Amino acid sequence: MLKMDEKGHIDHPDIKLHIVDTLARGKMGVVNGIIVHQTGGATAEAAFAGYKARPYGTHFLIDKDGTMYQNASLLYYTAHVGKLKARCLAEHRCTPVEMKQYARFNPTLQNRIETAKPAGERYPSNGDSIGIELVGEAPGDRFVDVTAQQNTSLAWLVKELGQTFRVPMTEVFRHPQVSWKQETEASTARW
Repeated sequence: MLKMDEKGHIDHPDIKLHIVDTLARGKMGVVNGIIVHQTGGATAEAAFAGYKARPYGTHFLIDKDGTMYQNASLLYYTAHVGKLKARCLAEHRCTPVEMKQYARFNPTLQNRIETAKPAGERYPSNGDSIGIELVGEAPGDRFVDVTAQQNTSLAWLVKELGQTFRVPMTEVFRHPQVSWKQETEASTARW
């Protein structure tokens, strides 16, 4: 299990603190999931610059060489997920009422319905998930493959965060699974 200080920062020699205060939003009362992302920029420096330019980002960033950075306190949520997809559609368990509501593509309506559901019935959202981003890039219409070093670090970090916050592996998702994103984002990520 990971040790966390009173500021929500992980105290571990393999995790470098690179806190960007503007990423922290409101208090995160409980962690119900982990979302794995991939950057559109090719370097960690580009990701850090992006976090400072606009307050959207993840709690952690893993560079191509496997170096892990913590970007935001784990006491606060960050804006990293976007509008939620309907989990019941993906898992083929929607009620007839939900099927009727979701018959027309309307991400805003779908998000409103999903966010009202309890954890486990919906995907983890900004307010109850830890975001981990892998440095990548997306030339053209496809994200580059995640490096072996990134996958090693990702597997370790997901395992440790899962144990620390009691998040089951069934609640760890790639970003495109839970929200409308480029399908190849983090497609080669393994944990």
